[in-house]
Amino acid sequence: MAARIFLLYLFLLCCACHVQAQQDTDTARHATGVKKTLRNIYIEGNKRTRRNIILREMSVSEGDKLPVAKMDELAELNRKRIFNLPLFTEVVIDILPVDDTTVDWLVKVGEQWFIIPELTLKLADRNINTWVKEQNADIRRANLGVAFKHRNFRGNLETLSAIVQIGYTQKLGLEYFKPYIDKKQQHGIGASFFFSQNEETFFNTSGNKWQFVKKPGLYIIRHFEAATKYVHRPGYANRHTVEARYRSFRADDTIVKLNRDYYKDGSNRLQIMEFTYRYDLNKVDNWNYPTTGLKVVGTAGFRVGLQGFGFQSYVNGEVGYFKRFGRKWLWSEILRGRLTAPDDMPYTFRYAMGNGSEYVRGYEYYVIDGTQYALLRTNLKYELVNTAIRNFPIRYLAVIPIRIYPKIFADVGYAVNPLAGTSFLNNRGLAGYGFGVDIVSAYDFKLRLEYTWNHLGQKGLFLHTNSE
Repeated sequence: MAARIFLLYLFLLCCACHVQAQQDTDTARHATGVKKTLRNIYIEGNKRTRRNIILREMSVSEGDKLPVAKMDELAELNRKRIFNLPLFTEVVIDILPVDDTTVDWLVKVGEQWFIIPELTLKLADRNINTWVKEQNADIRRANLGVAFKHRNFRGNLETLSAIVQIGYTQKLGLEYFKPYIDKKQQHGIGASFFFSQNEETFFNTSGNKWQFVKKPGLYIIRHFEAATKYVHRPGYANRHTVEARYRSFRADDTIVKLNRDYYKDGSNRLQIMEFTYRYDLNKVDNWNYPTTGLKVVGTAGFRVGLQGFGFQSYVNGEVGYFKRFGRKWLWSEILRGRLTAPDDMPYTFRYAMGNGSEYVRGYEYYVIDGTQYALLRTNLKYELVNTAIRNFPIRYLAVIPIRIYPKIFADVGYAVNPLAGTSFLNNRGLAGYGFGVDIVSAYDFKLRLEYTWNHLGQKGLFLHTNSE
């Protein structure tokens, strides 16, 4: 019942946000006053990025008549829109008067390093806190990977990446995405292939903790998937994505003997086709770390079994609202959740909170499985530092932004699991609160230090490198 109430609330909130966004757009269109013609848009510093990729992000075009009273505001809006491309370390827009009725804009960008082999060290565990406390910081549970990723292939914002990973999880991957295949720059396509295998994996959840099994020298679980997607982006803030994905899993009999529901009905093979539709409305100021604006994400999908599986449908939703009070104070509300049907599904798809970004803060050491869940996060932050180190002696890191936000926060969550077993945090309200600090810098770097209490009376300092 709680999950269904959440879904209704999410639907109504999305509708209200969409109407408000449309009203804001209509208001901007009818702005009146003295206007000047934007004669030319000059772009400087784009040694690799094509001009049309930058112009695609802007809300103004050459020949537009712009209200003088809103000229600076429009320039700042477009600076932020261009900066949201994962391409630049800095964006500056200068307004150049030509005469009493005409202006030019000069857009100056500093490009990032688009193509670089990335050496990564990732933990097999859900987060750093679990790795340190429950696995004694065992370096054998780390993954060493080399990723070759080009984020601006041919200067067209195309993404081309290849991943080779060794260690706890061995992985091979290849991914390509072309955002625009048409002259109007509205349609894109992509494809990906991934294969991974493990000597150790979790096979069940007991007491809200994962239980692991391992066979040294033997890969007990293998996973292969291939996907293709189509993206339609009719405007700056709206995106529609349709994806078809083939997924194949194979587990050693040891896993199946320990948990017959791992792939359902004692099967050690699972093959499915998964189809999803996703809608993104992203009207925040900074896509990497929002401080103002609205973000709505909705996903609907279904899985069809080819082997060892029947059928499952699901709906995921996220609404984020970010508000700035005065110059320094920031407030945000982030609501996420999922509904699935039927409830009777394989264990491997019964995840809810405790992995990735889906968790109530203060419960990082726990896994809360479930078929449905809801999560609400509230933050109050203060912008303590917002500066940049300039003229750094590295070409692709000439500007290093540094932003620091002390904060207080509170989370609530609920996960429905009809097969909770000995887990005691399912089917009940969860609450966590605390204080911390966020540090944000170049190349999408984020570091969150949070001291949190939960409803069990437990407390601790937690470290995260992902988004809220």
